[in-house]
Amino acid sequence: MRHRYECPMRWADMDQLGHINNVVYVDYLQEARVDMLRTHGPAASTGELAEGVVVARHEVTYVAPLHFGFRPVSIESWVTEIRAATFTVAYEIFHETPEGDRQVYLRAKTVLTPYVFADERPRRLTEVERETLGGFLEPDDSAPSARLARSRPDEVLHYPVHVRFSDVDVYGHVNNVKYFEYLQEARISGFARLWRGLDPLTLVVAQTDVDYRAPILFRPEPYDAWSWVSRVGQRSATIDSLICDGDRVLARARVVIVFFDQATQRSTAPAEPYLERLRALLPT
Repeated sequence: MRHRYECPMRWADMDQLGHINNVVYVDYLQEARVDMLRTHGPAASTGELAEGVVVARHEVTYVAPLHFGFRPVSIESWVTEIRAATFTVAYEIFHETPEGDRQVYLRAKTVLTPYVFADERPRRLTEVERETLGGFLEPDDSAPSARLARSRPDEVLHYPVHVRFSDVDVYGHVNNVKYFEYLQEARISGFARLWRGLDPLTLVVAQTDVDYRAPILFRPEPYDAWSWVSRVGQRSATIDSLICDGDRVLARARVVIVFFDQATQRSTAPAEPYLERLRALLPT
């Protein structure tokens, strides 16, 4: 069984292109997941599956731009895997046309771990929780995604991450959605320095994968976001990132960016100077 959630959009969810910002989609996924786990199954009454979990990994594929509208966007969510101490939720964000066709904007997966926040430790799923998740189970036979590379970052794309008090959830940890915002800020800041002196360039995000290693906590000192270029194509590039506290890795991410033509609303090949500066950062 799949759970369907009708998610209202907010005007503030848009970016400068008039599209729903890539960071906001992850907020929509969280809303759909919490609604699914708080309203169905024998474990719903405790709320622990909805709120007493931490995100171990996000895999997000952006399929098509979503424009703001007063009509809610539909989100289907279901479970693809149940293990001893983790479970995976898959999602599809879409609108249905009057003819009954589906316009898909995003597909994603989230790996979650039940967590005892008082003791700061993961725990195993209970039988009641497994029964609840089993009601949404549709096993996925596709091969698992490759883990993120363990390359070394480039100081050219370093960004200090300042945590706001509003970024922190009720457990004192930075909410998983905010990591996407930190990565976006680091990417925009780094490209502004990298392409200084060139005309502004429009980019969209095609794919974001994030592995969560340890919690980020509120504090006055910034954390470090280190990014580097791992692939450069004619119309796209891949940026790998680490969020660190000194030498300790807190999160690892990979983002595929696409060069975008606002006039045609399609990918485009940028002028050579943009690619040259990206290629200069590739590992030798």
